[in-house]
Amino acid sequence: MKPENLQTKIFLDSGDPAETKEMLDTLGFLDGQTTNPTLVSKHPEAKQKLDAGETFSTDEIYGFYKEIVQEISELIPEGSVSVEVYADHSTTTADMIAQARSMYEWIPNAHIKFPTTKAGLTAASQFYREGGRVNMTLCFSQEQAAAVHAAMEGATKGDIFVSPFIGRLDDRGENGMDLIYNCIKMLQTEHQRVEVLTASVRSLEHIKAAVAAGSDILTAPIELLREWADEEMPVPDSAEYEYDAQGLESIVYKDVNLQQDWREFDLSHELTDRGIEKFSEDWNRLVG
Repeated sequence: MKPENLQTKIFLDSGDPAETKEMLDTLGFLDGQTTNPTLVSKHPEAKQKLDAGETFSTDEIYGFYKEIVQEISELIPEGSVSVEVYADHSTTTADMIAQARSMYEWIPNAHIKFPTTKAGLTAASQFYREGGRVNMTLCFSQEQAAAVHAAMEGATKGDIFVSPFIGRLDDRGENGMDLIYNCIKMLQTEHQRVEVLTASVRSLEHIKAAVAAGSDILTAPIELLREWADEEMPVPDSAEYEYDAQGLESIVYKDVNLQQDWREFDLSHELTDRGIEKFSEDWNRLVG
């Protein structure tokens, strides 16, 4: 069962409802699940189709994605299920909003994922104003997270997530956990409206560090949540736990003005661009 002293919400990062069922059995709880095009492409049925040299039509792939998230939603009706819009570098704000409106109708507990780009945040802020819940994904900088906060004025805590990707920063020699620390410090305002969702988790130490840091949410693949369960779901004391960055370069905290217009923040980041390319490639591989 969920440890009594655990404040961080635990999400599964997966596009397979079978894994949702396993984690519910293993952990005894699950607070939500994050999905994306790459995870959908790894679903056993999708892999089988691709291995046979077959693809989906556009209608079929959206129908397939819808069935997946509906099954997940039924398994965790009190949790959040993140559903990602298709976005490549040419996808317009209008295209993203149209997808978001459709996807939001799939299930009652959806957060719609938009890339943390100018087009993505423009779409997300409009979608939020229409009453939608949002998860800004592929965040790699404190400025991107600040822009999300600034764009979502008036939001209620729980409606807006920002997902800093720590593993991909680690991959290039930067301490991804520093971005989590910096975002938490910046966004835990008196009237917090954006929750920090630690994503791209690569190790058990990432899980422990995110929990110790007080991340609102973390999402991890099933292998790591199994490992966490095998260790009896440790919840490190924030005052005693010290994360070993293993020589990774520190990411320095920046003092930013959260009251300025979100368009004044620098939203560019090469890892965001690469992430968009990867997700769109994986999605396009599925569609004939």
